[in-house]
Amino acid sequence: MARYEDLPYRTCVGIMLLNTAGLVFIGRRAGGIEHVDDAHVWQMPQGGVDPGEDTFQAARRELYEETSIKSVEKLGEVSDWLIYDIPRTVAGRAWKGRYRGQRQKWFALRFTGDENEINVANPGGGHKAEFITWRWEPMKNLPGLIVPFKRPVYERVVKEFAGLAAK
Repeated sequence: MARYEDLPYRTCVGIMLLNTAGLVFIGRRAGGIEHVDDAHVWQMPQGGVDPGEDTFQAARRELYEETSIKSVEKLGEVSDWLIYDIPRTVAGRAWKGRYRGQRQKWFALRFTGDENEINVANPGGGHKAEFITWRWEPMKNLPGLIVPFKRPVYERVVKEFAGLAAK
């Protein structure tokens, strides 16, 4: 098995989905070995980029596969790739031990559809549910709801997209 320090980062996208009131979609994770308590089980949609896939198209695909949402418009993106490491105690069990964390390209999207479009229990494309419930949350609250090792990424995403938040 490769040393933790030698493992690569998984290429991924993250989506900050805002409603017309400027609130952000968050989902309560169905489970995961990285969760340390019941308070930090909320996150924005995210997922891997397929080989050769455009990152914005990956973001739209991942959003659909986790929420069934297709009705969106692009508001912006973080120009940098944001990186986080997963804890060493989790690394051997997450992603079959192949990665030390993720490098993510983040997008801000506006939800333009009706909330009846959102279905986390039976998401688009027949994918396994990643969330057991969801809600709209003020952007400023997001870093306090994510697992601690992802918090710096969420702080940066909130800073980048703060101008899109509800006043």
